[in-house]
Amino acid sequence: MKNEFNLAFNEVLEEKQLPKEVILGALESAMVSAYRRAVNASSAQHVEAKVDPETGRVMVFAEKEVVESTVDVRTEVTLEEARKVNPLAQLGDMVIVESTPKDFGRVAAQTARQVIQQRIREAERGAQMQYFERQLGEIVSGVVQATNLQSTTIGLDMKAEGVMPSNQKIPGERFRVHDRVRSIIMEVKDGSRGPQIILSRAHRNFLRRLLENEVPEIYHGIVEIRAIAREPGQRAKVAVSATQAGVDPVGACVGVRGVRIQAIVKELHDEKIDIIEWNADPVVYISKAISPARVSGVFLTEGEKTATVVVMEDQLSLAIGRDGQNARLAAKLTGWRIDIKSVSEAAADTLTRLQMEPAFEAAAQAEKDNLAHIGEILAKKAESRPLTPEEYQALAQFVERVERRTFETQRAAAQESAEKLADARAGIPDAAFEQSLDVFGLPEHVYNILTEADYLSAGDLLLALKVKPDQVFSLPGIGPKAMQAIDKAVQETTFAAPVSEGAPAVEAELPAQEAEVVAAPVEVSSPEETPAAEVVEPEAAQPVEAEPVAPVTGEEPAQEASFEELFKLRPESFRPATEEEELKADKKGKKGKKSVIYQYDESRGEVVIHKKHKRGGGGDDWIDE
Repeated sequence: MKNEFNLAFNEVLEEKQLPKEVILGALESAMVSAYRRAVNASSAQHVEAKVDPETGRVMVFAEKEVVESTVDVRTEVTLEEARKVNPLAQLGDMVIVESTPKDFGRVAAQTARQVIQQRIREAERGAQMQYFERQLGEIVSGVVQATNLQSTTIGLDMKAEGVMPSNQKIPGERFRVHDRVRSIIMEVKDGSRGPQIILSRAHRNFLRRLLENEVPEIYHGIVEIRAIAREPGQRAKVAVSATQAGVDPVGACVGVRGVRIQAIVKELHDEKIDIIEWNADPVVYISKAISPARVSGVFLTEGEKTATVVVMEDQLSLAIGRDGQNARLAAKLTGWRIDIKSVSEAAADTLTRLQMEPAFEAAAQAEKDNLAHIGEILAKKAESRPLTPEEYQALAQFVERVERRTFETQRAAAQESAEKLADARAGIPDAAFEQSLDVFGLPEHVYNILTEADYLSAGDLLLALKVKPDQVFSLPGIGPKAMQAIDKAVQETTFAAPVSEGAPAVEAELPAQEAEVVAAPVEVSSPEETPAAEVVEPEAAQPVEAEPVAPVTGEEPAQEASFEELFKLRPESFRPATEEEELKADKKGKKGKKSVIYQYDESRGEVVIHKKHKRGGGGDDWIDE
């Protein structure tokens, strides 16, 4: 038969809905606190408590020092008692022994009640926090406990409470105490009195979750919600698409005789919902987003992401909507700025542009035969005389022809600009786009201005100077002196292509009578400093072949030439380095590097390699090989 402790323990488990280990941990922690308070033990002493859930027996274990004779039983234990626990215990060791006081159950019940309650409350808060963090963005159902002008308090599962601010309600809704309300969890924050749960019925994701619950095709991924635009309590637009062929996404969401969408409309306090089919073509997508109005034409300006929507006169108010609501929701849904015009207004604007703006001269020439007729129709409209359907059709076709021609012209100009940019990009070394602006050594204030303008690499700056130099000059803080500094730095800078890992280093081809040589002194790092490159040195017994290396400037490498031709073109390159050049090389070089110069020796009739090595006294020696 179960004892009273076991019955009480199971009752707490059922009431608090907490794991058994959590309740036992709270009890054991409370017993430790009760023991410290009962015997006045130090907080530095290690104390453990064990509770038997079957019998309710409590045992306390404390860490004590092994001594010959005890003076303070709270912290000391005799060697004999210690060896009952640990047979290997010695004097001075620390052992954990049972130290349960007499009549500890009654004392613990009186002193540990508050600690147990506090630990259980903390465990409840932690469980609530974990549970509702997993429910973030999901629909929950609760009962209204209190409501006022500022917020509504709703009771949720696990004895938690959620708060719905007034701006997260659907306008026009009125809640009464004990009403059951559905909402989504918008935010969960950890508070001193438990988790603070913010609920919402006005968020667009609430409509998304309702559609997932009512439409099985959306829940299973057959129909996908692409975008939602919503003004709570008034109107919403939802763009859907099918992921499988042969599925009507709009029909799946509406249901037979609208039964599915009607259930959602009722939940949202009679909010009107427009379900449209998403399309990858912006023209078709925007035309459907303006529904229920019928669209005569949609004309895009892609650079500004603006769409001009032309509708008939009788469809203008329907396309705009009450207080511009329909146009506003369509713009949110599509992500385009939408400008709605009537056919006559669009035709008048187009006619004005053809007559006034030079950019439309070509279109004006193409439409010169129709301009007089269009002007007559617009004059008739201005006099408030009725137009025939044929005249409306002529205005719509006129606008469509001009807008289409304008769009094709803009697209051709954009393509030409892209080709110019590609040509300019091809003339810049790839290495320039991999190096930062530091390579130019610009003044600090110029460097800061360029980096703030998103010129992050040297190639970005070179491309801008080549395509749009005025754009760089127009930056705030960039004047004539700064531009001179930039031009000078660009002219003096060359870009070396980075050596890929495992790529062979520069080799040299040295035949007996003629050789191909580098045009300037080259510093070759030792293998210890540049492990990615392999340094190949010529041997004395046999000639070593290598290609001549020229400074990397982004131009096409020159064809191979004989030594006599190179000597005639650049005789100054085949001389020993001057003292000034050696000094510069020493300053620029790093520890472990050595300089190499190829020189043609007329007396020997061959190219001699001069290598500079450090002497023991700190000087340099040139060694011939």
